Amino acid sequence: MNAVTGLATSKSQPRQRLLETASRLFYAEGIQAVGVDRLIAQGGVTKATFYRHFPSKDDLVLAYLRDRDAAIRAQFAAGAATVGSPEQALDLLIAGIADETCGAGFRGCPFINAAAEYPDPDHIIRRAVDNHRTWFRQTLTSLAAACGHPDPPAAAAMLVLLRDGAMVGGYLDGPAVSDALARATHAVLGGLG
Repeated sequence: MNAVTGLATSKSQPRQRLLETASRLFYAEGIQAVGVDRLIAQGGVTKATFYRHFPSKDDLVLAYLRDRDAAIRAQFAAGAATVGSPEQALDLLIAGIADETCGAGFRGCPFINAAAEYPDPDHIIRRAVDNHRTWFRQTLTSLAAACGHPDPPAAAAMLVLLRDGAMVGGYLDGPAVSDALARATHAVLGGLG
């Protein structure tokens, strides 16, 4: 609590500014294209402050991806809590992906983008990408099972591929992808979703 204003202060405002700056720049321009000096300048911190919070740029990239992952999981959980059935949860998820691909400044999936910039499957950044994708696949498997699909893992694998295609197609081809995603999802689920 700030004694002067009486308002709660964040644990680390410079860290949060760096994370917000990185999130904006990494997503808009690519991770490798954005250097530490630019992050420091636009984050309004000193070099010492940057390295106190993030010992390397990879540590900042990891925090950026973990932050995105946490936000997506929380958004899904909040949405799923508002619906009455797994079919509605799946429809909400697909609608959210479709809305995202139509959003201003959409530049594809941040996890796919990061994986493209970090080709080594053993790199810590790729492991963070894999962690997010594993959660997503497991979530879809659970939804497909709850919808009564006869082969939930296969349905989830197809839905992940559809989502990946929608993310890339939405960036390259625009909003028309969202209708195709909804139709393809229902085809995969055989009318269950």
